[in-house]
Amino acid sequence: MSLLDKKFLKLGAEFAPGQEVRQNANEVEVPGEKVAGTPVDFSHGDVDAFEPIPGSLEDFTQGVHLGGKQAYTEYRGSKVIRENVAEKLSVFTGTSINADRNFIITPGTQGALFLAMGSTISRGDKVAIVVPDYFANRKLVEFFDGEIYPIQMDYFNSDKCAGLDLTQLEDAFKAGVKLFLFSNPNNPTGVVYSQDEILGIANLAQEYGATVIVDELYSRQIFDGQSYTHLCAQNIVDPENVITILGPSKTESLSGYRLGVAFGSAKIIERMEKLQAIVSLRAGGYSQAVLKSWFAEPEGWMTDRISQHQAIRDDLISKLNDSGGFKVRTTEAGSYLFPKIIDLGIPINDFVKILRHRAAVTVTPGSEFGPQFTDSFRINFSQDHTSAVSAMDRIVQLASEYRK
Repeated sequence: MSLLDKKFLKLGAEFAPGQEVRQNANEVEVPGEKVAGTPVDFSHGDVDAFEPIPGSLEDFTQGVHLGGKQAYTEYRGSKVIRENVAEKLSVFTGTSINADRNFIITPGTQGALFLAMGSTISRGDKVAIVVPDYFANRKLVEFFDGEIYPIQMDYFNSDKCAGLDLTQLEDAFKAGVKLFLFSNPNNPTGVVYSQDEILGIANLAQEYGATVIVDELYSRQIFDGQSYTHLCAQNIVDPENVITILGPSKTESLSGYRLGVAFGSAKIIERMEKLQAIVSLRAGGYSQAVLKSWFAEPEGWMTDRISQHQAIRDDLISKLNDSGGFKVRTTEAGSYLFPKIIDLGIPINDFVKILRHRAAVTVTPGSEFGPQFTDSFRINFSQDHTSAVSAMDRIVQLASEYRK
């Protein structure tokens, strides 16, 4: 097998969100009757159940009416829109963002992640990633021929922090790691890094001259009065060594517009612009106009959205805990749960296929977030409340059938 074939083999997308329709349930034996219920796809949020920010379509239409001026922006995005969003994000994160030097609009946060990693990883570079964390992190390090240094996060045995092993992170820096990548809130567990953990990361990055890329996609959707600390606002770390990624695709349900932003190091942002110029040219020009509605939602809109998601979270966790067959940590932010099935008797990938075939419920297997998560799965609970609860009943039922 060629090196190129091996590289793309590692990028297998069979269980990635949205790809489940390509699965073949006939590859595994599926005994038992089907369990009736409304189909629910927990692999991503439901923008029909939680509609986009009011006015976003109108902003998009205005962008269309501007024509070529909006369609063909600078590669890093429209200057007017960058200035508008940079000002809002400066207030949100507690840092000063220069729209000309330190900011880029990208085709979704996934696009920002690819550009940021492509601008900081070369062949043989040592890269530290958290385990578990967003499934693309590991795949992208491998795609860019980097060497992965996993940093464990003991999320089950830590109640006032994420559980990041800072000693292990320092050992990685001592071993030559020059890039650390993590999401906060964590995807898939939904835990939030404590202030002490963020300060620890900042101090270590500064001491060892390491670059940090932090994905803060869900940092607006925080539950239970949980505190949140932005890495970019910590003065102890060199701002030229930090890239922050944000976007309106999740909490704000603007995923269909494919919008993301990244800000921080002027050097890395410039590299990202050059890379974007040959990958996608720019974020969709008309879509960029939708960013005017971001952080400009009607009064009370965000509070209501968070409250609705918290209610769904609470009901789903109650179902899991009452069953006695799962271990789960309460989500502190975002829309994800990452339950562990106690004594699962079949491979998690087989269980996921069976679940979809028999119960019309789609989840993402834990193996997407690390090879050791063979009995866990991730769900995005940004769904119709009633349908989500019913689907969780079906998950509980089938899990009981496939225990050892």
